[in-house]
Amino acid sequence: MAQTIASIDVAVSADVVWQLIGGFNSLPDWLPFIPKSEKTEGCRVRHLASPNGETIVERLEKFDNAARSYSYSIIQAPFPIATIWSR
Repeated sequence: MAQTIASIDVAVSADVVWQLIGGFNSLPDWLPFIPKSEKTEGCRVRHLASPNGETIVERLEKFDNAARSYSYSIIQAPFPIATIWSR
């Protein structure tokens, strides 16, 4: 399965950063490209709006508040994506 990891050093504590970006539905709070996010399915799916009105739908797969991490899958997008199935 494809995986992406990004990191950056910032001059505040991890707790402060996680408070800002740690919510699965918080992208509009810190990512200018995503002006709107709506939760569905018990907050496990988010519908993101791009500035030009396109929709990206993502499903929360794992959330670990203590480890300050979550993973999600893209289930609908206006850009090409591939689904990789493993058994």
